[in-house]
Amino acid sequence: MTSENTLYVEKNKAEVSKNVPELRFQGFIDAWEQRKLGELLTEIKRPIKMQDDDTYQLVTVKRRNEGIVSRGLFKGSQILVKNYFELHAGDYLISKRQVVHGANGIVPKDMEGAIVSNEYLVSVGNKNITTDFLTIISKLPIMYKMFFLSSYGIDIEKLVFNVNDWKKREISIPSLQEQNRISSFFKQLDNALTLHQRKLDRLKLLNQGYLQQLFPKNDEEVPSIRFAYFENKWEQRKLGDLLTKNSKKNKDLNVTNVESVSNKTGFTKQTEQFEDYSVASADLSNYYVITEKQFAYNPSRINVGSIAYKAVGDDKSVVSPLYVSFSTKKLLNDGYLWNWFKTTSFQSQRERLSEGGVRDTLSFNQLSEMSINVPEYFEQEKISSFFKQMDDAIALYQSKLDKLKSIKQSLLQKMFI
Repeated sequence: MTSENTLYVEKNKAEVSKNVPELRFQGFIDAWEQRKLGELLTEIKRPIKMQDDDTYQLVTVKRRNEGIVSRGLFKGSQILVKNYFELHAGDYLISKRQVVHGANGIVPKDMEGAIVSNEYLVSVGNKNITTDFLTIISKLPIMYKMFFLSSYGIDIEKLVFNVNDWKKREISIPSLQEQNRISSFFKQLDNALTLHQRKLDRLKLLNQGYLQQLFPKNDEEVPSIRFAYFENKWEQRKLGDLLTKNSKKNKDLNVTNVESVSNKTGFTKQTEQFEDYSVASADLSNYYVITEKQFAYNPSRINVGSIAYKAVGDDKSVVSPLYVSFSTKKLLNDGYLWNWFKTTSFQSQRERLSEGGVRDTLSFNQLSEMSINVPEYFEQEKISSFFKQMDDAIALYQSKLDKLKSIKQSLLQKMFI
């Protein structure tokens, strides 16, 4: 962010009224003004005369504030209902049916001229509110509250949005000058978020590319690229010859740390995953004890990546007897195997071996039947180390992105009423 647009905020010590946010830019002291939504937004209806041979882009608003998306291009003859309205960039679009789920947003430039049915409310801001400021507040909890208060029905999925009632609801807004300052700041913050997200996406894509190149494909004996000075042929082995199934149970009840396996976070304490509520059995004696350098996976969710590895230094834990747990023998490097589980070779064999099973369940016996191409141990270590560096870089960018998102969320709470 440029220095002239750096955010200077001060906590309001002597409020001129209660209608001020907790944090503001210096120089702004006037109270925000309460205005009815109907005074800020004007409903727009641009009916179109639909022609059967013309092509139209239909759009919709996704739930949970995920933005406006295209439903595709359709010929007029394919669209049964003809009462559609044309959209312009900057229009404020609300789904009357899904409004309580956050289905609202600002029409982007690339959807200029798209159309929506009369199941949507289309409006534009007037001279008292800028489009950029409207873009921000459309995503705030106060707007969702207004949506809910103006919706009626006994079933939340069938609430009826009362547009006229909604227009009478009030929100607080600052002067146009303060709106512009706030909008400019959040636009720069969003640009920083976008930049970090792009870098993260590129790293993930690069990592996926290396997975394809540093591991042999199903019909190959060696990968397409190798690290220098490694020339020996790779050997195809059965996983069953390289793994040892873990059968240690928690019979003495010494371990009370119960964990689940998540496809996003790996081993996860159940008290964290379920917010102080454990789904574990009262009797943990039948649970498997997981120690350092052991793997565990959910046989019914391995298809979505529910597998985890207990690194050196991690706390000992127990997992449900429904899980499969194992460790590697000395010929197989843990990091090498961990990354092989991300390859198409593993995925294709998993699909083949679990085909026809209940919920695509993959047992340890089926896992043991898989074939894996392995190089000498030193090359396995080199590959494992390389991907560890990639994973660390991805984790670093993810952490930076999460922090930026957290900062933005905190500012949204403190800079608006």
